[in-house]
Amino acid sequence: MSTVELPTPRSYLEEGFGLRSWLTTHDHKRIAVLYGIGITFFFFLGGLAAALIRWELVTPAGDLLSAETYNKAFTFHGVVMVWFFLIPSIPATLGNFLLPLMIGARDVAFPRLNLFSWYLYMGGGVFTLACLLLGGVDTGWTFYTPFSTMFSNSHVMMAVAGVFIVGFSSIFTGLNFIVTVHTLRAPGMTWMRLPLFVWSMYAVALVMILATPVLAMTLALIGLERLFGVGIFDPALGGDPVLFQHFFWFYSHPAVYIMILPGMGLVSELITHGARRRIFGYRFMVYAIIGIAVVGFLVWGHHMFVAGQSMYASIVFSILSFIIAVPSAIKVFNWTATLYKGDISFDAPMLYALGFVGLFMLGGLTGLFLAATALDVNLTDTYFVVAHFHYIMVGGAVMAYLGGIHYWWPKITGRMYSEAWARFAAILMFFGFNLTFFPQYILGWEGMPRRYHEYLPQFQVWNVLSSAGATILGVAYLMPLLYLAWSLRHGERAGSNPWDATGLEWQTSSPPPPHNFDETPLVTEGPYAYRR
Repeated sequence: MSTVELPTPRSYLEEGFGLRSWLTTHDHKRIAVLYGIGITFFFFLGGLAAALIRWELVTPAGDLLSAETYNKAFTFHGVVMVWFFLIPSIPATLGNFLLPLMIGARDVAFPRLNLFSWYLYMGGGVFTLACLLLGGVDTGWTFYTPFSTMFSNSHVMMAVAGVFIVGFSSIFTGLNFIVTVHTLRAPGMTWMRLPLFVWSMYAVALVMILATPVLAMTLALIGLERLFGVGIFDPALGGDPVLFQHFFWFYSHPAVYIMILPGMGLVSELITHGARRRIFGYRFMVYAIIGIAVVGFLVWGHHMFVAGQSMYASIVFSILSFIIAVPSAIKVFNWTATLYKGDISFDAPMLYALGFVGLFMLGGLTGLFLAATALDVNLTDTYFVVAHFHYIMVGGAVMAYLGGIHYWWPKITGRMYSEAWARFAAILMFFGFNLTFFPQYILGWEGMPRRYHEYLPQFQVWNVLSSAGATILGVAYLMPLLYLAWSLRHGERAGSNPWDATGLEWQTSSPPPPHNFDETPLVTEGPYAYRR
């Protein structure tokens, strides 16, 4: 009896074409693509809610949405964008795809757990979408008590369940990354030869598995109080609503670094390649990543300067919040020094990287305003805060994410994209983002509160500018979706290393074979072997 040998697939994309082959895959690259599809869907869903909010705020009167609908729109926008896009975006997509390739591994340590994490992510998404279809939730993405436990009549538990489930996806992804980095590095890949993106993934993974269980516990406590009347946050039952804020921000402030640290890692890769120079101060960049991850656990109290905590606690949290600016400043300084005398190419990934640095700097500097207790008392719950965290979490993180998508797109798909359209989209996005959110700094400084669907007529000019910017930004966000999708069929085929870049991921074909490398690579030098 003769046997028929099936041809070996040339790339992971040819390993199987049916839906089942994708939904049961254990390949980290395919799972990254699955995450990418889900995350893109939630990004535009959350963006649609943001558009509704900005269109409502074109005029001072609440003439497009009712107050209740407006509350539900900004809650849905926050829940989707924070939990289903910003937190998983870079780790789950580019992290999943690149981390094994960058360290010379064939896959992550636990491939089945990796697939299970994606199913958890999508399961949490189903609960969130069900919440929307049933009428939505109006608590804000923070689920602050006592409103979420005592007064809200919307679908709080449905939304909480969605976030609770997706939290386990983060924990399992973080666990997988840590074990992968510890156990599957190629021969010669020492800790001080790891690419900075891998270092950022490793630090983020630690934050994920240490902080996310606190969020899960907090959400479970909301359920206990709301469903069974157990007194935890309700003063009438012996609870304390401020306790919720401590629990929530103990996770959610480190979560800011889950969003921005991967972006820092990506931008380091883009800048060193775009300047054709070794990264300046590699070791200090590593120490800065670790420093941000550690100190990020100690600053949650700056969200609570007006919540009733003691003056001494506020002073301590204020000082720690200023301290965390130091490693962030080191990274900006080293990126700038890397660019100095570099042979800079202003292609699309580099434009996104430079956009990240500019937006991150402005967002970071205005964060110092909010770290100062006297200023924060005046600015808290105004649009100044909205502008600040959008500059960091959206401007910074999304710019880095799109820069990374463009840089590694040839590796992921085997196709090149239109460089002209990509440059135009990056520039338009930078302009649209600043037109959207810089006026909000002025609005907040002048005293316009956040979360209101009506406002005083004196604020209209800045709100119209902000809404116009949001429209431009929406168009700029749609453009990469269109020309990248076009490139899948019509784009020029990419070679294994179209950018002439360093790094192990560029030493295999584009797209990579199912097991990444035909032979296990041997690492003999650091990650950025450029001449200068």
